[in-house]
Amino acid sequence: MVVRKDGITKVSIFNIITLLGGLALFLYGMRVMGDGLKEGSTDTLKSVLEKVTNNPIKGFLVGMLMTAIIQSSTATIVITSGLVGAGILTLHQSVGIILGANVGTTVTGQIIRLLDLNTSGSSWLNLFKPSTLAPVAAVIGIICIMFLNNNKAKVKTVGTVAMGFGILFTGLLTMTGAVEPLSQDPAFTSLFVKFGDSPFLAYLVGVAVAFVLQSSSATIGILQAFSITGALTFKATYPIIIGVYLGDCVTTAMVCSIGAKADAKRTGAIHIMFNLCETVLVFVGVTVLHKLGVLDGIWDATMNSGLIANTHTVFNLTCALLLMPLAGVYEKLSLKIIPDDKQIGTNIDNELAMLDTKFYASPALALESAKKAIAAMAKLSQEAVINAMNEFDEFNQEAIDVINENEDSIDRLADAVDNYLVGLGTHVPNGKNNEILNYYMQCFSEFERIGDLAVNLTENATEIHDRGADFTPHAKNELLVVSSALRDILSNACAAFCNTDFEAARKVEPVEEVVDDIVATLRGNHMRRLREGRCNMYSGLVFLDVLVNVERIADQCSNIGIYTLALTNEHVMQSHHDYIHELHQGNDEFFNEEYRTKHDYYFNALGMAERTK
Repeated sequence: MVVRKDGITKVSIFNIITLLGGLALFLYGMRVMGDGLKEGSTDTLKSVLEKVTNNPIKGFLVGMLMTAIIQSSTATIVITSGLVGAGILTLHQSVGIILGANVGTTVTGQIIRLLDLNTSGSSWLNLFKPSTLAPVAAVIGIICIMFLNNNKAKVKTVGTVAMGFGILFTGLLTMTGAVEPLSQDPAFTSLFVKFGDSPFLAYLVGVAVAFVLQSSSATIGILQAFSITGALTFKATYPIIIGVYLGDCVTTAMVCSIGAKADAKRTGAIHIMFNLCETVLVFVGVTVLHKLGVLDGIWDATMNSGLIANTHTVFNLTCALLLMPLAGVYEKLSLKIIPDDKQIGTNIDNELAMLDTKFYASPALALESAKKAIAAMAKLSQEAVINAMNEFDEFNQEAIDVINENEDSIDRLADAVDNYLVGLGTHVPNGKNNEILNYYMQCFSEFERIGDLAVNLTENATEIHDRGADFTPHAKNELLVVSSALRDILSNACAAFCNTDFEAARKVEPVEEVVDDIVATLRGNHMRRLREGRCNMYSGLVFLDVLVNVERIADQCSNIGIYTLALTNEHVMQSHHDYIHELHQGNDEFFNEEYRTKHDYYFNALGMAERTK
């Protein structure tokens, strides 16, 4: 701070550096606190948003509550946009959530208003002053993170939120200390006088700052920090607050639009339309009330942190209630502004749309989206194998074309899931979600491989057909038994992953062993047919290749079963090989019983095939 000869105080470069440092701490604290709240409430967020009905009022309450919890309207709206794009929410359901999110974001300002807390005469109130709360929260946070963590997610979340809260208020106090000398600077005071004389200029300032910071809460917080100067009046401040709404929602809408489906883009468009309407409504309402003399008492009044927070809340809440009846109008306008997507396929559009990077803000949502995509791969690969095996009994080119088309879909899903999970990895902390992420990485590649092997089987069938060759009736009957065993093991493997069914996962390995026994037996039968001259060499080579593909499909299913069991079984997780070795040594009664039952069933069927030769 520098004092000029005329006695007027002027801000020095050191005050500016302190101000910027405080701003950096404030923004970082808000990010840390928001990330902790999102991580701790991500499962709740997912389950609540998915249960939103077509009632805009209920959606409004949900949006308001969720934004208050995670301290970010941007996160709520971006996630909502992703859910709309994935087909989990309808565009109609999203409107209420958007209106509620705008109200929920005012909670941060109400917390920051603790700056105005008057502690005179009540020493216990000092505990709630930011100057006390900041170090207390930081101490609680560091204790939870460094000394009480013990890999417990809830404790870590509490520590992260507390630490973010402490950093936020430390930054806020630093900013207020840095700008306090501005109260004596006539240049600064005159700047806000200009804002009061030019509401449109003040509005543009609000838009620009919120757009740059990408956070309405942060912008309001900075305005509250500047209120310590005593230079802010209502007439100069309210246009800045209104501008914040548009500046924040433009960034959100841009994020919602990048690579999104039409309905997801419409969600961002509705957010912009609402904030534009809010801007007009507040400007008109304030102007009318001022002309009528209703606002004379506060028009030139000095704004403090609490009044800024209250103005922010009243504007948002009033506009949300007044504009709620127009929810249907916003929806219809968005449908006219943004045209429908061109149809580019029917098989996996929804699954691909669900792999939206906007869900990275909520890892549980992102993992659930990945699971649904992999489950689609599982279903397609299962159907492909069964349909491919049918080709040896009765060749159908149209069916093969469908299998090949499904394989393209599986490959597209595999590529998308791979990229999605790799990107998600940096957003998922160590713990249960990280284990699930690794599990999905293992399983999706197995289902992709099963799809490839199904195509191999169609190529075997096509070779036989194109050469005008055929298998013997006995060989065809054997393949019917093999097909039944594959249906069995694929059903268990898919159930193990799609339903997290550990009972089904335990049934995979016994059937895999039976498939190995069947393949060994069929190879022996085949060699005997070759020696007896009942099978030509070309058909015989193809038959052996079919058995190789069958055995590999069973192996992939075995891997899926083991990966699933490893989720809850530490022994299986540590060594897959040792677990399988113990099963084959006869040390597991469940495995023994399942193996005997399946072995007897399928070999009895092979006996019937032998008698039909």
